[in-house]
Amino acid sequence: MKKVLAIDVGGTKLVYSIINEKGEFLSEIKKTSTPKNIDELEKLFKDIISENEDNIDMTAFATAGAVNITNTKVESSTPNMPDGYNSLDFSKLSKKPVYVENDANAAAWAEYKIGAAIEENNTITITLGTGVGGGFIVDGRLLRGKSGRGGEVGSMKINGRNRICTCHRKNCFEAYASGIGLKKTANETAINDETFKTSIFREKNPDDITTYDIIEGVKQKDNFSLKVFNIWKQDLIIGLINITNIFDPESIIISGGMGEFIDTKEIENAINSEIVVSPVKIKLAKAGNYSGIIGAALLACEKY
Repeated sequence: MKKVLAIDVGGTKLVYSIINEKGEFLSEIKKTSTPKNIDELEKLFKDIISENEDNIDMTAFATAGAVNITNTKVESSTPNMPDGYNSLDFSKLSKKPVYVENDANAAAWAEYKIGAAIEENNTITITLGTGVGGGFIVDGRLLRGKSGRGGEVGSMKINGRNRICTCHRKNCFEAYASGIGLKKTANETAINDETFKTSIFREKNPDDITTYDIIEGVKQKDNFSLKVFNIWKQDLIIGLINITNIFDPESIIISGGMGEFIDTKEIENAINSEIVVSPVKIKLAKAGNYSGIIGAALLACEKY
């Protein structure tokens, strides 16, 4: 049975383990901080691979950023990765095969193979965290597009409120449906909405209200927080309606930290009342916190 050293590369930490072609962990899950210098990061990659190379058949990376069509480089990295990350040729890190995939795509593949979307050949995984990521399975295949950059759902335009996204463009889905989007909705709403005057956060500067404040406020049934969260939820629904109408999936799997705060049945009913395609199922992810490295390992096994 194939054994893969799978590494999840985040802006603040690396997570890695050896995983087999069934998605089972064969070694302990290790974590370490992500170096801020590209030379140090490359050395860390080589050290981890060297330490495990005799016991594996290949290495797989799940990473933020757009990955090229040959799965060897990150062509467009995110701001929290070291300068020069998109010039690193991952294929030269090991004597054995190396596979690289976008972390949202890898998570989607994990949900399709061992998670919430098993036996659903048309499914989409949406990651709702600090940002918004997406992975699309179409007819049982990962949608990658002509260059490998397909599925950048966070950059989808919605008819928003002239809000600037982290990519410096206006009205991206991510600017509204992410955790940061919830904070921005709170900041904007607090300026003019009457419910803020009686809110438990009324003593705060509107710009200082956080995502965590709103989640706590919702738990306490604070009217301002409930209104903000409902606006955020409607922005999320608009994006999911668009995605459903275009791709006609069997399911949309919600992963990421913001997913735990939504009522999937409520979202499902709202979407299905508006779409023109067949009904879609909305589910929470099941592959777990390590879906990125599981998906990357499974994809590597498919390729090699």
